[in-house]
Amino acid sequence: MKKIVEALKSKIKIQTRDIPKTARGRFNALMRKERGDTGKVAERLGISRRQVQRLAKRDHKIENSKPETLARLEEEVRRDHQPRIRAQARKEAEKRGLYVDTRAQFGFEAAGGSTDDARYRLMSEDIPSHLIGDIVEALAAEDEDRLQELIGEGLAEEYFRTPGTEAESLAVTFGDIDYIEIEYR
Repeated sequence: MKKIVEALKSKIKIQTRDIPKTARGRFNALMRKERGDTGKVAERLGISRRQVQRLAKRDHKIENSKPETLARLEEEVRRDHQPRIRAQARKEAEKRGLYVDTRAQFGFEAAGGSTDDARYRLMSEDIPSHLIGDIVEALAAEDEDRLQELIGEGLAEEYFRTPGTEAESLAVTFGDIDYIEIEYR
């Protein structure tokens, strides 16, 4: 379940309409984006130019492509989908800031290689502004793992790492999320 993606989508509007639902619709959207250049489409999908030409001529059904190709197609179309809306969302999030309220497992890795066992903590902190742009991009890609990494880094910077102390370089793990709410500041 994508808890972070859902929490962010409820606040940050990165799109006003969904990407095309069918593989053919997604392929056509990517072809339009690249203005019919089969070489660029082939490069983005990781397949041969000839295969893209066959798909464009409808000699082959895109739906019968390998699962990796279909996943890459969705990823590429999502990356290009509504860039102005995404830019507006990024600008607003950077301007207003993001505030995270969560209950999740946090653990630490000490300097000597020993680890502190992860435990659940309640935490409410602002996300540092330098991470917000990356968070919006990861949300656009619906990359839950990247979002967890970025939000974990932000919470670690704000809560655990104290400048000028040994804790400044503390390696913090952000694990199992019980709940998470994200608001604009």
